[in-house]
Amino acid sequence: MAHEHKLEIFRGLVKFKSNTSKIWGVLVFLTIVTLIEVVLGIYKPDILMHTWIDPFEGGFLATLGNIILSPFIYMKPLNFIFIVLTLVKAYYITWDFMHMRDETKALRRMVVWTGVFLICYLIFILLQEGGYVYEVYFTEDALIKRDF
Repeated sequence: MAHEHKLEIFRGLVKFKSNTSKIWGVLVFLTIVTLIEVVLGIYKPDILMHTWIDPFEGGFLATLGNIILSPFIYMKPLNFIFIVLTLVKAYYITWDFMHMRDETKALRRMVVWTGVFLICYLIFILLQEGGYVYEVYFTEDALIKRDF
């Protein structure tokens, strides 16, 4: 490459003197985010294990609100924190380690937004299917009473 890489992260808040120090700085940041995920996954604080908002009860508008808000509002806050931290890590891996910051604006948008869309879509599908599987196997009126 004929041009220099940008040596800052967090939109210029932290600046480095060389590419090597920038790589180590991003690695330290990603390690801290991963440690936060691991600690939350091991200890699972009780305050984050229960939904903060109950589903709406009522007529058509309540049902419509539950359908629209259920993937986001009614999930456990711990799951939401894991999703956000995973997206942050994916963003910084793509942005700094894959040098997307130094590419053209159109290429950055194609790569980053496609990945963000596919990750969000995967999360939505996993949460929907996980809820269905839980209802089929583990509720009082489960369809499958015994696993052969």
